[in-house]
Amino acid sequence: MRRFLLTLSAVALLASPVVAAPGDRAVEDVRILSADDMEGRLVGSPGGEKARVYILGRMRDIGLFPVEQPFVIKRKDGTETKGVNLIARIEGATPGGKVMVITAHYDHLGVHDGQIYNGADDNASGVAGLLAVAEAFKAAPPKHTVLLVALDAEEGGLRGARAFLETPPVPVEAIALNVNLDMISKNARGELYAAGGAPDPWVKARLEALVPTVPVSLRLGHDTGPDDSFDNWTYQSDHGVFARAGIPWVYFGVEDHPEYHKPTDDFATVPQAFFLKAVDTVIAATRLFDEQLHTIPAR
Repeated sequence: MRRFLLTLSAVALLASPVVAAPGDRAVEDVRILSADDMEGRLVGSPGGEKARVYILGRMRDIGLFPVEQPFVIKRKDGTETKGVNLIARIEGATPGGKVMVITAHYDHLGVHDGQIYNGADDNASGVAGLLAVAEAFKAAPPKHTVLLVALDAEEGGLRGARAFLETPPVPVEAIALNVNLDMISKNARGELYAAGGAPDPWVKARLEALVPTVPVSLRLGHDTGPDDSFDNWTYQSDHGVFARAGIPWVYFGVEDHPEYHKPTDDFATVPQAFFLKAVDTVIAATRLFDEQLHTIPAR
């Protein structure tokens, strides 16, 4: 993710881990994806490949049949790198209807000057949330078809999201909503932001309905003002590609913290109690969106 850095109070406020209940896979997913042996999950790297193998295995364990969507990134110096998106599908009760696409990028910054940028919050947390949503919909199938997409190459240009929409597995016009999860695990005030309501009344109404019902302090915003302003997150993660295509979107994420894009963004600094509440929140949100997706206005 590429956003501005807010100055928060002491880092210690963020690092109040709670021992997770046995079998809690969301916390374990963050721990594994942000471990040193993932080497920061840089696109095209062995660490990125290792993360991809892990995510594919988790999707299969859930009962999904993920497919890989490779794409090529051309650098300014003429060299090329391969990125790979991972796409899984849960068929809805009304096949052929509207589709909801849930995204989270699994790449991060790799290793620099001997330091590993583990990206626990950015974005192992979002991938863990994506997998938790997949488990929820697999256990109780959705009304509408849901695509669960672990995107590569978000850092440095939203390349995976661009590749996904260039050759989507469903017609672009069938995609009614994108829900993007990017940095959902760290906030000293217990706040999770939901952006996307300001430009879309349908989205806004449902986000407002969620606010009093979810276990975190859900704040709406960061979706107004000039497109290039620090306070407007519309184009600052993968949902921005969907926004430019005219597709309604919701982005769940926290404001930046002292570990943002630093080698200190480690699993040990994740406040697990808040993170688990954030995961419950995105599950509740995607359930609500699915229940009412048929009412979203046609583009």
